[in-house]
Amino acid sequence: MDTIEQVLSSRNFLAIGEQNPKIKQIKGILSNSKPNPHKLFVAEGIWLLKMCEQFRTPIDSLILCPEHIRTSEAAALAEKIAARAENLYTVSAKTYEKLSERDRPDGLMALAALPSHDIDAFSPPDKAVILVLDGIEIPGNVGTMLRMADGAGLDGVFLCNRKVRMTHPKLIKGSQGAVLSVPIFEFESVETCREWLKKHGFTVYLADTRADKYYFDEPFGKNCALVMGSERYGITREWYEGEYEMIAIPMLGKCDSLNVGVAATVLCYEASVKNKISSRVSRRADACGTS
Repeated sequence: MDTIEQVLSSRNFLAIGEQNPKIKQIKGILSNSKPNPHKLFVAEGIWLLKMCEQFRTPIDSLILCPEHIRTSEAAALAEKIAARAENLYTVSAKTYEKLSERDRPDGLMALAALPSHDIDAFSPPDKAVILVLDGIEIPGNVGTMLRMADGAGLDGVFLCNRKVRMTHPKLIKGSQGAVLSVPIFEFESVETCREWLKKHGFTVYLADTRADKYYFDEPFGKNCALVMGSERYGITREWYEGEYEMIAIPMLGKCDSLNVGVAATVLCYEASVKNKISSRVSRRADACGTS
């Protein structure tokens, strides 16, 4: 459909105001101040809603502000999302602007559900790289590391001692959609996570400044689980009670450590390049040598 008027006339949208429970629900999720048992997050704008459509993210509610929808692209996307949303609403520009953080909003907003992944169905490939987040406390750091996990081609992110809501707006924004694309699994305890990793042949690497080995000296080349600890307290002691190897990033200046997201990026890209890119280059070289 070319116009938002056609979208609105083709479906039963309900006009609601600022005092409607749905608007209050959205405000509660945006402020991270209300219970969120269904793990809904606010997806605003063309870009993020395109991600939701790409990954077929379940849509609880679609909220449109016709006054802010200016393009046929936005109208076409609204039609696609409306076709599978459980609830359809319109709001005034005044109400929408109280929800939006944008100076020039697209007029499209949805309440969407985070993906749910079953660890029993998870079958990592050979030379898999997993990032384990242990007690990370800052939502933006989790979002940044999810974005990095997508960029580095990691096979999954495991959560232990989770301290943040995965629906926190700063996490969603920081992930740039990676919260939808990266398989995320939460474990009840370090022990259960460690058992799963051991069962599936993973070597556990602890990012620890006390390590004798620097990350670039580690060949990897096998299933790897890289554990990053809390911003304040580091990796919990339970990880040191099992089998593990420690690796460090050299600090060449005056500071004694990096931001956890920066450190995770350095380590994960090193492991991913050695496991995924280097192995492909080696296979090509072998093929050329035998041709």
